[in-house]
Amino acid sequence: MQSILITGGAGFIGSHVVRLFVTKYPDYKIVNLDKLTYAGNLQNLSDIENQPNYKFVKGDILDKELILNLFKENNFNGVIHLAAESHVDRSITNPLEFAETNILGTMILLNTAKEFWKNDFSNKRFYHISTDEVYGSLGKDGIFTESTPYSPHSPYSASKASSDHFVRAYHDTYGLPIVISNCSNNYGANQFPEKLIPLAINNIKNSRTIPIYGKGENVRDWLFVQDHAAAIDTIFHNGKNGETYNIGGNNEWTNIDLIRLLCKIMDKKLEREAGTSEKLITFVKDRAGHDLRYAIDSSKLQNELNWKPSLQFEEGLEKTVDWYLTNEKWLNNVVSGDYKNYYQKQYS
Repeated sequence: MQSILITGGAGFIGSHVVRLFVTKYPDYKIVNLDKLTYAGNLQNLSDIENQPNYKFVKGDILDKELILNLFKENNFNGVIHLAAESHVDRSITNPLEFAETNILGTMILLNTAKEFWKNDFSNKRFYHISTDEVYGSLGKDGIFTESTPYSPHSPYSASKASSDHFVRAYHDTYGLPIVISNCSNNYGANQFPEKLIPLAINNIKNSRTIPIYGKGENVRDWLFVQDHAAAIDTIFHNGKNGETYNIGGNNEWTNIDLIRLLCKIMDKKLEREAGTSEKLITFVKDRAGHDLRYAIDSSKLQNELNWKPSLQFEEGLEKTVDWYLTNEKWLNNVVSGDYKNYYQKQYS
């Protein structure tokens, strides 16, 4: 029997991973540890919260005693580590918080797993989920591979790069059985509306301006969140110890082209005159250290582990819009006063 700790499982990506593992593997014991900060939301998992193989624990990965007790109580043989501060804008405002959670929190998990598993590393796995932002920025050409040198440009990406290095160090120094994946930008249901796509959907719905950094020329590779969850499942079960796998959607879009497409979809869904939503686009001062382009080469994952994205971006984006328009109550609940204050400060 597998007993797996999933950290950050009430967040955007984490909730999709938890749901997949709980429903696909009923003989696994899944423990979801989440601090329930602004981006963590148990409503994301209301459909599986009463499943017999699922348990939620509210807690912080910085709490050494809690982590150790969870290992003792549940005898974990797997860790899927998603808990992280992840929004670049917030990292620019408060870099120390990102260093504490993303670096020290990861080290506490690593150290606990090392000590708890030290007598037998067989059939154990520590899976660390990272980001393509650790690689830095690309020009108009090129693509990130697993051997691309790290060159982080924001406090967020620097903290994730550091945590990646510690994960590899625990493998190389102590023999801890680890895998790492670096993914491109995710989109889909349950994403907190500080990120570009749900922010734009919410603003268009309410006829508010859509803030776009600079001229909207920054390029991102977009990955449907359920495809990411499926890739995590594949890597956790079939990846090779000590290896890194890049996960990408093969969908490069400039921010401005993405938003224009989204505006067309929203006009259609809301039965507005074509071009109405595009008038809401507003260009704001560019983000400090804003990387120009990310692009992921996921051929290693596709060729070695037989994973591939399930749908094209236009289809995934329309599914995402449908979810947010159908789940208006969820969206209204997460857009709290604190978020409104943050939004006003960040984009004014």
